[in-house]
Amino acid sequence: MQRVHLTFGPFVLDPEKGTLLRQDIPISIGHRGITLLAALAARPGDILTKAELMEAAWPGLAVEESNLTVQIATLRKALGPTGQGGDWIATVPRVGYRFTAPVERVEGSVQRPIAPSGKPAIAVLPFANLSGDQDQQYLSDGITEDIITELARYRSLLVIARNSSFQFRGPAPDPA
Repeated sequence: MQRVHLTFGPFVLDPEKGTLLRQDIPISIGHRGITLLAALAARPGDILTKAELMEAAWPGLAVEESNLTVQIATLRKALGPTGQGGDWIATVPRVGYRFTAPVERVEGSVQRPIAPSGKPAIAVLPFANLSGDQDQQYLSDGITEDIITELARYRSLLVIARNSSFQFRGPAPDPA
């Protein structure tokens, strides 16, 4: 099965891998941001309700609506303005959000070699759940995600995406 990429403007979104590239340069946004952007870009022009977006980013969890607002604001900041000066994501008051740009679905590999940015790169490996209770796995995952999100705020660092670092969950892998 071919991997599907979503392209819009200068961006290439790979929802499966959890990466967003702008002209082949990775953009650091967290796992929830990638999930929300993938949901919006998968249905360009359609209005997605706040409930739909919250279920996409926080499935089965009860979270405040302000979390969605913060994630959308972070996405808007990361994406910047469109070529026409507008936003990629439009707010539909009291209803939800709409992705405003045309999106092209591309199957296959769109991956090109990424030029070194000169920034130090860091990957936060997932914390181990030492409690023995699998119902507590969310806690170690949440701590790891929070550290990744906070480090991504520093523009001087290249932070490896959550989906990439979480591939190393399980038996102790070779970090190299």
